[in-house]
Amino acid sequence: METIFVTGGTGFLGRHLVPALINAGYHVSLLVRNPARHEWLRQYRQLALVQGDIQDAAVVTRGAQGARYIIHAAGMFRFWGDEAEFDRVNVGGAENIIRACKDAGCERLVHISSVYLIGQPPRDQTIDETYPAHPVEPYQRSKLKAEQLVLRAHADQSVPAVVLRPGAFYGPYGEYAFNRLFFRDPMRGIIMQLNGGRYIILPVFVPDVVQGALLALTRGRAGEIYNICDYPIAHRDAYDIVTEEAKLWFPRLRLPDWVGLAASHMLEAVARVTRVEPFYPLNLRSYVYNYWRVSHDKAARELGFVPTPFREGARQTIAWYKAGRPEQGTTIEQRTGTDYR
Repeated sequence: METIFVTGGTGFLGRHLVPALINAGYHVSLLVRNPARHEWLRQYRQLALVQGDIQDAAVVTRGAQGARYIIHAAGMFRFWGDEAEFDRVNVGGAENIIRACKDAGCERLVHISSVYLIGQPPRDQTIDETYPAHPVEPYQRSKLKAEQLVLRAHADQSVPAVVLRPGAFYGPYGEYAFNRLFFRDPMRGIIMQLNGGRYIILPVFVPDVVQGALLALTRGRAGEIYNICDYPIAHRDAYDIVTEEAKLWFPRLRLPDWVGLAASHMLEAVARVTRVEPFYPLNLRSYVYNYWRVSHDKAARELGFVPTPFREGARQTIAWYKAGRPEQGTTIEQRTGTDYR
């Protein structure tokens, strides 16, 4: 049985990735900071826990020993925070995983990056993996630096690395970012539609990121970048689908951009005093006030990647919320009597 070392296995992506890897027949060595907080891990026999932090180089190197593959999904993602902390986790973590990959002689390193490191996409152009990145906020800058380290390690030291750039995650087990803005908030009566809903978002159903990672292990070309995302969708159309599938009848609050930005400025001022992330941070601008037209054609052509249609992914996400947000180990089908296979 082949062993795969996974970081970030208890995060939003990891909670889908770990079961999928085990179901695919891998033995998983999983880096976990606090195993006691994740009871759901106990159900898996083909799982070895390595207690530690991605910032601890010795622990990361030890965890990778004996692994044929590595999937590096650990990272710090927030819309608000200290730039140095993003760098410690995201850039420092990439340095440690590269070293561990070399020391263990792994055959493939799949590095989970982000398409949003592009920063400011063009308004009227569909972009691919060759479009230059100009990150505009701390998380994006840290992800670009980490990605560059991985690609440089391939070019200079022949580290067999593949980079995946997912879009905006959504799906069961998530409460932040896209899930909050397009599912949780609307389901509690908050729909903030800016610019008439014309801005374009780039969603990716989290199981599809897992699909991309599994495909990249065997089909991805070392040194290459692949966008892993659904087709772009306008905010208005995404809200239409969510409200239809969730049977919501709340009115939409249509706001001009300046109102949303003014509110974010005021919330940021309060956050500087409270040290608590504001409800609508200013760093949302790059993600929300933009036209994210991004192509996944390369991943489809080279990996065989096929995204889940947004309506189907939304249906499963809504079912998870309506089931009371069950924890891992209790399936949505068990809680609702619905089959989403």
